[in-house]
Amino acid sequence: MVKNYESLRDYVYKYISDKIQSGELQANQKISEAEICNDLSISRTPAREALIKLASDNLIEYAPRRGFFVKEVSLKEKLDVYSVLACLDGFAAALAMDKMKDEDFKEMEISIGKIDLAIENKDYTLYNKLQFGFHDVYINKCDNEKLIEMINTLEHSFMPVTYANKNPEVLFQILKDVNKEHKKIIELFKKGDSRELEYFLRDVHWATKDLDMV
Repeated sequence: MVKNYESLRDYVYKYISDKIQSGELQANQKISEAEICNDLSISRTPAREALIKLASDNLIEYAPRRGFFVKEVSLKEKLDVYSVLACLDGFAAALAMDKMKDEDFKEMEISIGKIDLAIENKDYTLYNKLQFGFHDVYINKCDNEKLIEMINTLEHSFMPVTYANKNPEVLFQILKDVNKEHKKIIELFKKGDSRELEYFLRDVHWATKDLDMV
């Protein structure tokens, strides 16, 4: 249950973010304030405040007398975000290494299994959610609130999951390979070499190996 107005606004913010990332809302599509209110059973105020905040964060666009629209993100913008996210994610992992517990690794291993099932079922929206959840386990252990905030902002910077429309057999293999890298990440955590882990996340795991995945 949403406890207060501010958390309700943030909930709507994430709700819209997820719709854009999943591809349910397409580039240049108008965001219906009325539909958001109806879907979430909320008043106009938190919906409008969330949309205004998204626009002020330059994540959606506002056109006077026309409303709010999904921002079109260029290939370069996507690659720029991924390169920054790669550095921050690797740094967070290095900071978290000494704080990780057996239960954290267990949670990450469970996520890997669920990701495999999502891939088998070709549920790419669930895949996207689960793979971010995998990384969140150690990100949330890094003990640096500003770093966590920056990563969360980049993760929800509205890059649509455009690869959902690519050749399913090619996509299946690519995502399988990515999930194998998740297993390698756990191995590196357990090995205790923060430099090797940071390198792997920054220069291997987050590297853009296939532009179809951007």
